[in-house]
Amino acid sequence: MDAKLFAYLSYSDAPAALDWLQAVGFDVIHRQDGAAGTVLHAEICMGEAVLMVASNDADYRRPPLVGRSTGQGLYLLVEDVGAFHQKALAAGGTSVIEPEDTPWGTRRCRVLDPQGQEWSAGTYEPGKDS
Repeated sequence: MDAKLFAYLSYSDAPAALDWLQAVGFDVIHRQDGAAGTVLHAEICMGEAVLMVASNDADYRRPPLVGRSTGQGLYLLVEDVGAFHQKALAAGGTSVIEPEDTPWGTRRCRVLDPQGQEWSAGTYEPGKDS
């Protein structure tokens, strides 16, 4: 069976989240706004990475940062880890792992966006034989 995986995130302030995501390099390809400044549904992309974003429809809680992770997050394959990290911080993100070389021969970084969502970025491509 062929399958594709697409992620979705909801935010208490989805318009601000979309601003941050655009600042780090995503393009909004579809956006449907709702009442009182909410986002009913948005689709954003960076290259082949596609993400759906909406305003919270309940009082969700993000897991707290414990050490160097919240225990869940999104991983973005990028060519320039340092540039992603720099854009993320300039747009209000918080550094968790500075750009670094890994023991397995790639580069990575990790940030929290301004609303606490964990984002990892790196040059390792999951699902490919090395």
